[in-house]
Amino acid sequence: MRRPLSRLILLLCLALPAFSGSAVPSSAAPHTFSTEELIDGFMKTVFGLEYRSWSWQPYLVKKYAGPVRFYVHNMAAKNRKPMVYRFIEQMGAGIRGLSTMVVPTPGEANFHVYVVDRGQYRDVVRRHIYKDPTADVPGRCLVRVVSDRRGISQSAAVIVSDEGDFLFRRCLVEELLQGLGPMNDDASLSHSVFNDRSRHSRFTTFDRLLLNMLYHPSIRPGMSPEQVQPLLPGIVRQVRPLVN
Repeated sequence: MRRPLSRLILLLCLALPAFSGSAVPSSAAPHTFSTEELIDGFMKTVFGLEYRSWSWQPYLVKKYAGPVRFYVHNMAAKNRKPMVYRFIEQMGAGIRGLSTMVVPTPGEANFHVYVVDRGQYRDVVRRHIYKDPTADVPGRCLVRVVSDRRGISQSAAVIVSDEGDFLFRRCLVEELLQGLGPMNDDASLSHSVFNDRSRHSRFTTFDRLLLNMLYHPSIRPGMSPEQVQPLLPGIVRQVRPLVN
């Protein structure tokens, strides 16, 4: 029996332990990932959710089928827009098959980025994410995704600015990337930002490979794990040369 088309609203929050310190240095020795490692990482991040749902839809591919139009709401005391814009540009340049742009008005956007100070976080999440003034507000930053079988229609991320550059960079990278579709975290993915135990605060090589796999034209919104898995070895071979 074919299930009716319906929207799925997904919410993920970052629950890093309250530590300080520097991120994993970008000068760390390069790692060559096997096809098996990349397929395992893809299946763990693209299917399922960090916070499980009764719905069948989390276990289908979630991705944008068209351009991703960002609008950055900088509500924090420090103007973080230049850093957010650079990362949006980095995503667009580094993920083949993904088109990103920054739009001049909120009404044109399908991905909203709210940059806030910690004191604003709860109110912004309640007003702009939950649209409920009494909702519980989890995490240190978060992203919300609205998706169905046609693809992601809306994403919104809330990033905290004033608790140090490491947390800001970590939240920026993880929440914006998860807003593109790989919604699950997994503690076994040591080379990925999709792991709340990792210390990465940059767009790692491993994650660039995963996002290029997700935005390969053979991977379509709404596909099941059974449909996707036979395609992945060939996709890995095609995306390797795209990622340095």
